[in-house]
Amino acid sequence: MQVTEKECPVITLDGPGGAGKGTVSLKVAETLGWHLLDSGALYRLVGLAAEHHGVALDNEASLGVLAQHLDVQFLADSAAGGVCVVLEGEDVTQTLRTERVGKLASLVAALPQVREALLMRQRAFCEPPGLVCDGRDMGTVVFPQAPLKIFLTASADERARRRFEQLREKGITASLSDLKNDIMERDARDMQRATAPLKPAEDALQLDTTCMSITEVVDLILAEASRRGLVS
Repeated sequence: MQVTEKECPVITLDGPGGAGKGTVSLKVAETLGWHLLDSGALYRLVGLAAEHHGVALDNEASLGVLAQHLDVQFLADSAAGGVCVVLEGEDVTQTLRTERVGKLASLVAALPQVREALLMRQRAFCEPPGLVCDGRDMGTVVFPQAPLKIFLTASADERARRRFEQLREKGITASLSDLKNDIMERDARDMQRATAPLKPAEDALQLDTTCMSITEVVDLILAEASRRGLVS
């Protein structure tokens, strides 16, 4: 039975890496008590699964099949930041967030067969009382009828700084200049790909988070959701 928009309102958050989508989406979903979809995790999982099975990243047909039959579980785990991700029986929660897997995700995400295979899987996350989802084409392709679409961005310098701080907190050494270059390269791939390129939906509320705190962004989105009658 198909869920109606009234039964399951959707808030989409799109934007480039490092704009704050993941943290903001999690906090908005937690505040509202809604479901959460981290679409980027699905593409990272496809890239990681391809690596595990020795599937070439330009073998679109095989990657499409891999995406269609992805053996993954998302388990509630407060110690893992809210969600523990299990791929083929292995906890890959931390591995998914590495720069290496991020690059794999960007490459496989450009393939139409992979995106098509994951489309219905993403839409299946839409269940009452509502869904908050983040990615790069949530408002343009996956949930084009969503009543509230947000497009988050920030300067490349600020996004690199945020990633640098995240890695440093985990005890991981990184080069700020290399991180900025990686971000700019991924931005270019995501915006220039032929299928579902990264861009704001025409009716998206665009927010530059360069000089905004997470709390400020979350509060603004919650206020907008209330103004539009999505929450009481």
